[in-house]
Amino acid sequence: MSVDWIGVAYGAVVGLGGAIGYIRKGSKISLVAGLVFGIIAIYGAYCVTHNPKDIKISLFTAFILTTVMGVRFKRTKKLMPAGILAGLSLLMILRLVLLLV
Repeated sequence: MSVDWIGVAYGAVVGLGGAIGYIRKGSKISLVAGLVFGIIAIYGAYCVTHNPKDIKISLFTAFILTTVMGVRFKRTKKLMPAGILAGLSLLMILRLVLLLV
């Protein structure tokens, strides 16, 4: 049983992004959303660690972030942070689907 380090790193990046949004812009919503989704993503990685077929929580988190940040990227055309997080989340979805194969 190996730890899902990619999932843990993804959750850490999401949480860190929320903290950086708070520090740079004073956005409390970014802080709360980043920490909540980061913790959920890390919990999803924990679930994948114990059962590689248990991707529901990780997939849900990545799907929500892909959708929300993809819409934000389309609206603002800013690569940082919306475009990068949407891309990372999309890659996470692809990775999780490949775990099922």
